[in-house]
Amino acid sequence: MVDIIEVVFWSTAVGVGATVILDLWIALFAKLGMPGPDWAMVGRWVGHMPKGRFVNDDIKRVEPIKGELALGWLVHYGTGIAYGLILVAIQGRGWLEEPTIMPALILLWVSLIAPYFLMMPGLGEGIAASKTKRPNFERMQSVVGHSIFAIGMFLSAWAIRSLFG
Repeated sequence: MVDIIEVVFWSTAVGVGATVILDLWIALFAKLGMPGPDWAMVGRWVGHMPKGRFVNDDIKRVEPIKGELALGWLVHYGTGIAYGLILVAIQGRGWLEEPTIMPALILLWVSLIAPYFLMMPGLGEGIAASKTKRPNFERMQSVVGHSIFAIGMFLSAWAIRSLFG
């Protein structure tokens, strides 16, 4: 039982660390004039789900919900934690002890299904950003973001192993 708790703790730390690294990447590019995701809109989207509203024509036109920005950040970090848990569930504890980059990259590239077929349509951007002004740019931005997150998972696991291993 203690072993499971420890694995969940470190897997969660990997997910949080990777999310922080992604957020630093997003902040860097925002300074260069390329704004990142609007977590308030993600919060609005998720906040309307209990009312049965999963797909929107334009999330910016949907009625705001109280605390949508906080909810969006919670979803963002919760997703990062989930990916940390999924990676270790697939790869096993050994990955935490000897992290490698490819399992993280493969998981995050496969997981592009989520933004392309769930999140983007839910926000009113169409399947794989087909309704946006620059669909290929949006798609590539997702690939890069997921790749940076995967690198963040590897770096977080490596740092944890180095510091606490």
